Amino acid sequence: MRRLAALAATLLAIGCSGMAGPVPAPPGGSAVVGADTSLSFYVQAQAFYARLVQRRFNTLETFKDPLLRESFQTENRFFDYYADLAETLREAHFERARPIEIEIEGFVFESPDAARVQVRFVGEDNRPLRPNKVSLVRLDRWERADQRWWMTPGKL
Repeated sequence: MRRLAALAATLLAIGCSGMAGPVPAPPGGSAVVGADTSLSFYVQAQAFYARLVQRRFNTLETFKDPLLRESFQTENRFFDYYADLAETLREAHFERARPIEIEIEGFVFESPDAARVQVRFVGEDNRPLRPNKVSLVRLDRWERADQRWWMTPGKL
């Protein structure tokens, strides 16, 4: 159990490095969870966000990708998340609506079965004469059901 706790602490340190700020506390306060819960959540969330890197969110190819849909309990939840993310990337001036880096800045548990994750998306600026990068910080919510973590859009 100590090795699992040490691994979880290491993963959290890696995932939370360079944080822009603390993850906002849930209205009802945060919950303390075991290392196994924290680790299982982090592994699944990290895998999901890693799939989003270098993907264009204004194309049918990305929209139809079955791997991206695996983290949503229903098709409608996927549609809601995808539409919101695509629009947010466009409004933040991401070139080709494509993040080139994604970093989990931190997460906090609302309960043993619900977590909020703060994620930073970085991309190239699509505005003329602006060779810099743009970034966007999102707060996403995940819930655990049937021994699996699911992205739950629009419930913050």
